[in-house]
Amino acid sequence: MDFLNNIDWQAALEEHWPALAAYGLKALGAFIVLIVGLRISGAMASMVRRQAVKRPNIDETLGSFFASLVRWFLTAATIIAALQLFGVQATSFVAILGAMTLAIGLSLQGALGNIASGIMIMLFRPYGVGQYIEVADVGGTVKEINLFQTIMATPDNVQVIVPNSQAIDGIIKNYAGYPTRRIDLVFGIDYGDGMEHAIGVIEGVIKADSRVLADPAPVVRVDTLGSSSVDIIARPWVKTPDYWETRWALTMNVKTALDAAGISIPYPHQVNVNKD
Repeated sequence: MDFLNNIDWQAALEEHWPALAAYGLKALGAFIVLIVGLRISGAMASMVRRQAVKRPNIDETLGSFFASLVRWFLTAATIIAALQLFGVQATSFVAILGAMTLAIGLSLQGALGNIASGIMIMLFRPYGVGQYIEVADVGGTVKEINLFQTIMATPDNVQVIVPNSQAIDGIIKNYAGYPTRRIDLVFGIDYGDGMEHAIGVIEGVIKADSRVLADPAPVVRVDTLGSSSVDIIARPWVKTPDYWETRWALTMNVKTALDAAGISIPYPHQVNVNKD
């Protein structure tokens, strides 16, 4: 205490005042830069999120991801600027941050690959939620797409989770990618039945179904001459959501119409020969 009492505080303050004032101004400037920078980073992130939501090809999850990237980038830049303004050399800090980013990137290489693939899927939209697709040798209805994985449900309602990197790197079959689809049906008739008659019966059934499109026009032709039947192929076009119901209905209705017209559909059978 005697030591403190013996200090000439006024003289010491006058001696060190320029340095204290300089550090005080630097601290105040760094504080102002930090506050303004954080506010700007928040405002820019919100603007990016709003602009992303307005675009139909950008998912809300992807918009939030881009907004987070902008926020963290501007926040890091603000902190570095504040440190430099305060007098701290940020070169070594930036080098350490870069080394840490590289190490984290190498350790999370697979996860980052899935994120990059998720961004590509959300931007280019090779498939969407509710569509039936085949990716990575698995078929199912898409239930969810996030930055890491695509979640699907198979026709028997089994959940399948496909990493986005595997989904985007392989062949993608999107059965709902176009508004219309063609149904391919093959009906075999007996060689003794009239081909033109059978074609007319099949065409009548197809034209009677209101779900079949007039353009492109349905095609019914003799396709192959099999070992036990004449195969007639029918190719009507329908709207994609009507594909399966129309396919099933046409299969049943054509069979019924062929039976009513006396046209038989051959099937493999054995003939017993009596050698007596």
